[in-house]
Amino acid sequence: MFSRRTFLKTAAIAGIATAVTPASLLAAKPKRNEFSVSDKEKHLTFLFQGDSITDGNRGRNSDPNHIMGHGYAFAVASRVGADFPHDGFSFYNRGISGNRVPDLQQRWKTDTLDLHPDVLSLLVGINDVDHAIKNNEPITDVAAFEQGYRDLLQQSKAANPKILFVLGLPFVYPVGNRKNNWEKWRDGVAARKAVVLKLAAEFDAIVVDYPSVFDKAMKDSPADYWIWDGIHPTVFGHELMAREWIKQVSKKLIFLKNYRY
Repeated sequence: MFSRRTFLKTAAIAGIATAVTPASLLAAKPKRNEFSVSDKEKHLTFLFQGDSITDGNRGRNSDPNHIMGHGYAFAVASRVGADFPHDGFSFYNRGISGNRVPDLQQRWKTDTLDLHPDVLSLLVGINDVDHAIKNNEPITDVAAFEQGYRDLLQQSKAANPKILFVLGLPFVYPVGNRKNNWEKWRDGVAARKAVVLKLAAEFDAIVVDYPSVFDKAMKDSPADYWIWDGIHPTVFGHELMAREWIKQVSKKLIFLKNYRY
C-alpha cells in the first residue's frame, strides 16, 4: 500500500529534483569550448587509412550512416563533427581489411591523394607481419616495409606540403591464435613499430602509441577485454584508441584540447 510515510518521502525527493534545474546541470559540465577553432584549423579534411582495424566494416557507398565504420575512426569523427558542426570539417575512412603497405601503395592515388587530406591518419603493419609468418620470411626484415611506408608519406607530402601525419604504432597481443608463433608476432610487430617511429621523426608526424595505451589498460582488465583476438580491438578498445588519437593530435590542432582525457 502507498502509505503516508512513503508519500512524504517521495514528495521530498521530488522537491529536491525540481530544484536541480537544467541550467544548474549545464553549469556542472566541463567547458567544451575553452579552445576555439582557429581560421587555419577550419575546413580540414581528415582521412583515416589502414587495414581492418581502421576499416571497421565501413560502408562502401555514400550512405552516411555507415561510411566511417564502427571503430576508432568513427568515434573520432562522430565526436568532433558533433561538437564542431560549423567549422567545415570533412571525414573519410579508406581502411581496407587485410591490407599491407604494398596494397596501400597500389590504391594510394585514388583513396588518398585524390581526397586531398589535410590530416592523414595511418595505421598499418599487422598484415605485413602476418604475410611474413605465413610465407616463412625473416620476420625482422623490414627494409621493404620501410621503403613502401616512406613512399606513401613522400607522395602525400608532395601533394600537400602542409599535411599533418598521424602515425599509429601497430600492436599485437597473445590472445587466441596469436599465441601460436607468438615470438614471431611479437618481434615482427616490434620491428615495424621501430620503422614507424623512425619515419615519424623524419616527417614530423604525430605518433599515437596504441600499444602503451593497451598495456596500461591491461593492468586492470585482461587483454581479450580490449583486443578480442590479439589484433582487433573490441568496442572498448576502439574507444581507448579514439581518446588517445584526440589527445595526441591536440598537440597540433589546439581546438582538440577541449577534450580532457
